[in-house]
Amino acid sequence: MEMKALVFCTGLMLLFAWLSPSQALYFHIGETEKKCFIEEIPDETMVIGRYRTQLWDKQAGSFLPSTPGLGMHVEIKDPDAKIILSRQYGSDGRFTFTSHTPGEHQICLHSNSSKMALFAGGKLRVHLDIQVGENTNNYPEIAAKDKLTELQLRVRQLLDQVEQIQKEQNYQRYREERFRMTSESTNQRVLWWSIAQTIILIITGIWQMRHLKSFFEAKKLV
Repeated sequence: MEMKALVFCTGLMLLFAWLSPSQALYFHIGETEKKCFIEEIPDETMVIGRYRTQLWDKQAGSFLPSTPGLGMHVEIKDPDAKIILSRQYGSDGRFTFTSHTPGEHQICLHSNSSKMALFAGGKLRVHLDIQVGENTNNYPEIAAKDKLTELQLRVRQLLDQVEQIQKEQNYQRYREERFRMTSESTNQRVLWWSIAQTIILIITGIWQMRHLKSFFEAKKLV
C-alpha cells in the first residue's frame, strides 16, 4: 500500500514539475552598469536569490572567479516602488526576502567596481538563480530535521506545491480584478468622451446654423 502511495505521489510531483517557479541565467555588466529584473510574485511568498560573479581575465581570455573584494549591491523594490531590501554582498552571495504585496517586484544588481582598480574597464559575468515559493525549501534538511520518511517527504512537497498553486491562483484573480477595474474605468472615460464629443458637435451645428441664418438675413437673401 505504501509503495502505491509513493508511486502516486511521484506521479503528482512530475505533473507539477512544470509549475516550478525557478529561474537561472547569467548576464554581463560593465563597471558602473546596473541590471534590473522584474519578477511577478504572489503575496506572502518567500524568494531566494543566489549569485556568483566571474571577472574577465585578458591574459587567460576567459572569465575567472572574482576576487573576494569584488562585491555586489542588491536592491529589491515591491510593486509600490518601496525598497524592501538594499544590501551589499560579496562576490558570491545569497539574498532572501518575503513578498507582502502581490505584483511585479524589481530586483536590481550592480557591482562596487568603482572601489576596485582591478575591475576598471573590464566586464563582469553574473550567474543568477532565483527561486520562488516551495523551491526555496531545503527538503533534505527538512527530512533530516523532522525525521521524515520518503513518503512523508513527498507528501510535504506536494502540500507545499498545492499551497503555492493556491497563491498563484489568488494572484491571478487579483490581476483579473485589477484588469477588470482598469477596463471599466477606460470604458467609462470613453463613454464620457463620446458624450462630450456629441455635445460639442451639437453646439457647433447650432452655432453654424445661427451664423448662416444671420448671414443670409444680413444679405437679405431670406
